[in-house]
Amino acid sequence: MRPFYLILIILWGVLLFYTARVIAEHGLNLFSYFFGDIARGTWPGQFNLDFLMMLFLSASWTAWRNRFSGAAIALAIAAFFGGAGFLLPYLTYLAWKHDGVTSDILLGRHAKDSAT
Repeated sequence: MRPFYLILIILWGVLLFYTARVIAEHGLNLFSYFFGDIARGTWPGQFNLDFLMMLFLSASWTAWRNRFSGAAIALAIAAFFGGAGFLLPYLTYLAWKHDGVTSDILLGRHAKDSAT
């Protein structure tokens, strides 16, 4: 499991570095670029739409995993708007918390329900 932790941490570091560089060069005007490409119907727009769907799936899984509690909804919002910037540290935390037990990482309390 340690190689998985290392990969998650490296990916997060790369993402943080790249994001900081983009913000420094282009500012925080993300949404006009993101939705503008979708509206134009271009390949970058197709990629953005695909990514938007992945964000929705990540947020949905996060909310489901945590049983749609108030905290789960807050985490889901963070997952949707944070993307990999949220998911990489969240998965690192869950892998550490559950000692690398994949079913517990992916299913949360649902893993206990399915074991009975």
